[in-house]
Amino acid sequence: MAVVENASNQDTAAATVTSNDQDQSKLRSTTDLSLHDNDQGLYNKIGGTNGGGGKNELGDSFKRDMRELQELFSKLNPMAEEFVPHSLVNNGLNGGFHTNNIAFQNNNNNISRNGNANCNGGGKGKKILGQGKRKSNSRTSMAQREEVIRRTVYVSDIDHQVTEEQLAGLFVGCGQVVDCRICGDPNSVLRFAFIEFTDEEGAQAALNLAGTMLGFYPVRVLPSKTAIAPVNPTFLPRNEDERQICARTIYCTNIDKKVTQADVKLFFETVCGEVYRLRLLGDYQHSTRIAFVEFAMAESAIAALNCSGVVLGSLPIRISPSKTPVRPRAPRLPSY
Repeated sequence: MAVVENASNQDTAAATVTSNDQDQSKLRSTTDLSLHDNDQGLYNKIGGTNGGGGKNELGDSFKRDMRELQELFSKLNPMAEEFVPHSLVNNGLNGGFHTNNIAFQNNNNNISRNGNANCNGGGKGKKILGQGKRKSNSRTSMAQREEVIRRTVYVSDIDHQVTEEQLAGLFVGCGQVVDCRICGDPNSVLRFAFIEFTDEEGAQAALNLAGTMLGFYPVRVLPSKTAIAPVNPTFLPRNEDERQICARTIYCTNIDKKVTQADVKLFFETVCGEVYRLRLLGDYQHSTRIAFVEFAMAESAIAALNCSGVVLGSLPIRISPSKTPVRPRAPRLPSY
């Protein structure tokens, strides 16, 4: 009898296991289906499946778990970047998703994060349009700069006695000259210049003047690789007196920071002549300083141009005629 009872108990246990497996299968099936319904329908289905005793206890536990899971999901932000697949992030807008502006693409209709179609109504859409506008402005500015460069020539081997007016007069037969800028070269006793014309034809014609004698040296003329940096018009001479000041003033760059204003004044007075006014400028962002030196006589300024390349301190200075006069500093108002 014991053997029979054991066998019977084993059959009963097997049947119980089978029943439990079936119940678990039903539970999983019911749960999977109920995930697509609303919350009340979900709980109703679980309650109907788990009728009686321990099954009600299992259903209550499952309901609590589902509520906690639902609460967790409600706190998640599906628009956050960590939920975006890497393949879509790398593709950007072309892949249908842009993480910075949060724009989806669905059947060729763009829907912004705030639900406005075509990204026209929301701030994000305006941001995208603004970026495109900035890129367009950048391209336009670059094209304009390239056009100016094509209208500019580079002239080298210029005698120190040649003025900007004389240099511009040499090229006036090629076309209308917009600007002429002579610069000092620390590696040579000669100078170089940039001449900008109103059109490219003038710049092309200017290339034919290469080898022309100007002063004591033949000038070299090549297409320029850069445009002339504009001068702030507020600094330009405003009357005849300031134009005469410019004729007596030089612009000196690449000055060693260890050199003082007294050192600069002593150097130019020793070599060129009396210095009437000097302005030494510099900041913490640049490794060198610049100076505007106004002499008492215009001849001293011309003589100073020959000092380009001379080592002052530990660096060779660069000297060119100044386009701006050295104006006296405005008096400081007393602070109370």
